[in-house]
This record gives sequence, structure tokens and C-alpha cells, in this order.
Amino acid sequence: MSIQTNQLFEYTSKRNFEKTPEPKSGEKKTGPLLFVIHEHHASRLHWDLRLEKDGVLKSWAVPKGVPETPKIRHLAIETEDHPYDYGNFEGTIPQGQYGAGLVKIWDRGHYTPKVWANDKIEVKLEGKRLHGIYVLVRLKKSENQKNWLLLKSRDTEKLV
Repeated sequence: MSIQTNQLFEYTSKRNFEKTPEPKSGEKKTGPLLFVIHEHHASRLHWDLRLEKDGVLKSWAVPKGVPETPKIRHLAIETEDHPYDYGNFEGTIPQGQYGAGLVKIWDRGHYTPKVWANDKIEVKLEGKRLHGIYVLVRLKKSENQKNWLLLKSRDTEKLV
């Protein structure tokens, strides 16, 4: 079993690929690191932030959306890794299937990692909608170790 297969075990175990149009797998293409934000109309509307790392898309559900200005912090709940091909996925997950509802790409682009540690991830996003430095910080006092805060940093880098 490959590392990627191990990373996608939770993802594949939650889905019936005979019923859902979601991609089962996908290999990373060469080039810059991908990020995608899905608008997901499931039982509750939320956004899914996905960052490419180690051949998969690391994922967080963001109930209130990705902050577009500094000083706003939103809860981001870490979810299972998704296959690289999910970065192109748009469609409707059928009723009765995990995550049922409409999924569409809200933003997509590339990112540069600044910090990727166990409790903090800092990336520079360059998408169609979002630009700048975003930070995920794990909530240490939370009982659920999957809870993070997502915020847009004040961009200190000068544009050339």
C-alpha cells in the first residue's frame, strides 16, 4: 500500500464510488503547489479549504468561510485528506452519500508555504479571489485536536 493510499484511507472508506461522482484518486501534476476552496452546500453550507501536501489535499471545513480581511478569525475543522484530483471537482454528491450536496469551486490557485508545523501553518495564497498570507493555528485548549483558527494575516511583504 502506498503512502498516498494510506493517506486516502479515511476518504475512500466514507464514499461509495459507484454512487458519487467524486474522484477516487489522483496523482499530483508537476508545478506549483495547489490550493482550492470549495463552496459546499451540504446539510449546512460551509467552505472547504484544501492545500496540496505530500501528493494529497490536506483539508479543513470552514463553516463561516475564509476570511478575506485581517482581524477576522474563523473556525476551521480539519477533515480527511482528499485526492489531488479533488482540486478540479465540481458537482452534486447524491443524497444518502457522505457530504451530500452541491460542491463548486469558490477559489483556486497556487500557494507558497511559509511555515508548516504541527500547530501552525502559514501560506501565501495566489488565487483568483484570495491573495496574501493566511494562517491556520491549532486550538490547543480544544478537546478536539482537529479544531483550528483560520485568519488572514496583515501582508507585510511589499508587492514588486
